[in-house]
Amino acid sequence: MTPSARLSAAIVLLDQILAGDPAERALTRWARASRFAGSKDRAAVRDIVFDVLRRKRSLAHLAGAMTGRGLVLAQQFSSGAPLDELFGDFRFAPAAVTEAERTRLANPGEAPDPVRLDYPDFLDEELRRSLGGDLAEIMAAMQARAPVDLRVNTLKTTVEEAQNYLARDLIFTEQIPDTPGALRITENPRKLNGSLAYRYGFVELQDVSSQRVSQLAGARPGMKVLDFCAGGGGKTLALAAEMQGRGQLFAHDVNPLRMKNLPERARRAGADVQVISPDHIADSPKCDLVLVDAPCSGSGAWRRNPDSKWRLTEARLSELVNLQRDILQKAQARVAEGGALAYATCSLFQRENADQTDWFLATHSGWVLSHQQSLSPLTGGDGFFISVLTRK
Repeated sequence: MTPSARLSAAIVLLDQILAGDPAERALTRWARASRFAGSKDRAAVRDIVFDVLRRKRSLAHLAGAMTGRGLVLAQQFSSGAPLDELFGDFRFAPAAVTEAERTRLANPGEAPDPVRLDYPDFLDEELRRSLGGDLAEIMAAMQARAPVDLRVNTLKTTVEEAQNYLARDLIFTEQIPDTPGALRITENPRKLNGSLAYRYGFVELQDVSSQRVSQLAGARPGMKVLDFCAGGGGKTLALAAEMQGRGQLFAHDVNPLRMKNLPERARRAGADVQVISPDHIADSPKCDLVLVDAPCSGSGAWRRNPDSKWRLTEARLSELVNLQRDILQKAQARVAEGGALAYATCSLFQRENADQTDWFLATHSGWVLSHQQSLSPLTGGDGFFISVLTRK
């Protein structure tokens, strides 16, 4: 596909997404129907769509139109691309840029913060309360593509050895300060899945903030540890590394299908993980540490999943807050005396974070707050929160 053809494909996809189609479903359907598109074409079109979705409101303001064409035109203009070489009367290209479009791009006018910084209006008050003076800087970071981070699996290798194996496959990395075992890919991230380091279980894809949360949870060798909302098991495997392979590690999720690949991932990583089904969680042993990586708005990962930002509603956010409280109530019952409950989200919202810790302490006696921390793109990774509560 030519660069112009890629833009045309992105315009069609964005019109479908604006009409209500989830981004991933639209992209998957297009890829299956477009056999002419090679892997590089599919990746390029996906990058255009996701870059536009990160900045949907500000790009629509720039273009003066919330349409696939307007969004792509504004995105290309803002990146300094040669518009007349991409838009015009030639094969597979979007139609030529009109004088009206050029005038608008040159003089878009001022925009309020929710438009300029790309977030829904109903979240303005909550984001200001949660982020304070860092609002503009954090939301500006959310408008850009996220870095690709790796966690070195210290059960099987060292940081230096992992970097050497990655370099053999032309994947170059740098160590991330203040987070032991964290690497950031600087060249060729798309080669990772085929690399020896990944296939041998030397590295796992994991954002650096997620790695820090796994470390702050407090898992240590010899403990009994339960990952209560394990999902695909990324944090489960990080906890296994923190435990250095010693102790008992359990994984549970209310939807067992989310954990279907965890046994194979654990085998590749050299980790011993016992999967507990929802039917048996009430009979499981009480643990020294229970991690609740709770379902949440995902606002801390908006740059990775920008479509979710525009699909979030006030009603859904309220549902999530209630769900988090229900999960905390169930998870705390699995904590042994003197044990800890670590509550984590990938959210920027105080409503899902510190407010939930305050609610728990106000409604559950016999617990104390050991520590809590918020992480944001200003610390180098996604937005995350963790609080560790100790049962007396």
